[in-house]
Amino acid sequence: MIHIYNTLGRRRQPLQPSEPDHVRMYVCGPTVQSEPHLGHGRSAVAFDVIRRYLVWRGFRVTFVRNITDVDDKIIQEAGRRGMPPEELAAEMTARFRETFQALNVAPPDAEPAATAHIGEMLEMIARLEERGLAYPAGGDVYFRVREKEDYGKLSGRDPDQLLAGARVEPGEAKRDPLDFALWKGAKPGEPSWESPWGAGRPGWHIECSAMSARYLGIPFDIHAGGADLIFPHHENEIAQSEGAYGEPFARYWLHNGMVNLQGEKMSKSTGRLIDLAGAAARAGGAALRLFFLRAAYRSPLEFSPRHLDEAAANLERLRAFRRRSPAGGTPDRAVMARFTEVMDDDFNTAEGLAVLFEAVREGNVRLDQGRPADGLAAAAAEITAVLGVDLDGDDGGKSAADAAGLRALAGVYDVTGDDAEQLLAGLVEARRRARESRDWATADEIRDGLSRLGIVLEDSAGGTRWHRS
Repeated sequence: MIHIYNTLGRRRQPLQPSEPDHVRMYVCGPTVQSEPHLGHGRSAVAFDVIRRYLVWRGFRVTFVRNITDVDDKIIQEAGRRGMPPEELAAEMTARFRETFQALNVAPPDAEPAATAHIGEMLEMIARLEERGLAYPAGGDVYFRVREKEDYGKLSGRDPDQLLAGARVEPGEAKRDPLDFALWKGAKPGEPSWESPWGAGRPGWHIECSAMSARYLGIPFDIHAGGADLIFPHHENEIAQSEGAYGEPFARYWLHNGMVNLQGEKMSKSTGRLIDLAGAAARAGGAALRLFFLRAAYRSPLEFSPRHLDEAAANLERLRAFRRRSPAGGTPDRAVMARFTEVMDDDFNTAEGLAVLFEAVREGNVRLDQGRPADGLAAAAAEITAVLGVDLDGDDGGKSAADAAGLRALAGVYDVTGDDAEQLLAGLVEARRRARESRDWATADEIRDGLSRLGIVLEDSAGGTRWHRS
């Protein structure tokens, strides 16, 4: 049975969806005011793997990830760039989709945008007002935090302690510093929609509550997002959703850990960010995905260029093993049992990768000894697929750079190929023929040329393997 760590209650629990064999899952998607960064990629990959694993374990998964396309940050950034907020949101939404695709993140079953669901939000705010949990003030509408007796149950924060740090921003007319906005009155030049309380736009928290209810119903099984969303975003979602519908909102809450740079959390406020598309171009999408999987999804993840290089080298290990022993037959049962065991324990991809690379190591040993490794190769192929690591996909800028360098080197030795992998295979074969004919000078030239491209050849009794330096 799969066990997951539920932030709500802060304990490990067996996964028991409300509808047998069907998991309904909502992930907080990006606010699209700027280019995606590594933190966005980590969250997208983490929950994509969980979705894939649940499907592999026999569940039907309905997976929803939203787009926040109206927000203070979007309006401010659009103003700085001198463009309409909706144009900026559309441009950045496209950038997120392109980059997630490069990471082999599967499209969600539904990807609702906030601006397309204003009606559902207005209906929910009206329900809260009818129940005495919301009040209009100065063109805005606020949620009465103190009316929700268990407010703070997700984050473990006490409203009385929160009050000490709370403040009322200029222009706000709320009655209690803890209250949060459900609806914001229109300001000149900003996007707005008509409502019973006047023209305005939704608050951030109401978006996910309304859209998750629309696509998954209440309650649904898993609500997920970054750990930075636990408070106040997810805490407020619970308060307003349970206040509106009078029943539990989501049964399990999953939160991915942050990406750290030299021990410090990445943050837009400090400017400590790594561009996601740039990292994918440098290492390749598949290698960057491997980097994200090197730590369990709830753990912090330290970033450095060295870690990306290690991920790229590990990707080449997988590809090299597949070339030596293409998948076929039945996956090794012991390997798959071990993989299932570690992944059933809160989707531990770090241990899952350890199982994968141990299978690759053992497979290479068998091949070096002249023994078959079909079962291990089949297991490696299945695990790689479950983790979503595409060994055949285009790795973006890195593959293009590799192909250019390999094409130039291959031309010297009359080697042809349609892509980098074929060119490399041809060069390795040309070197083998040179060694067989005792043309050591040509063999050394090919080896040295590949070395300058960051590709190291290793000769053994079972043939020549290669990896990135």
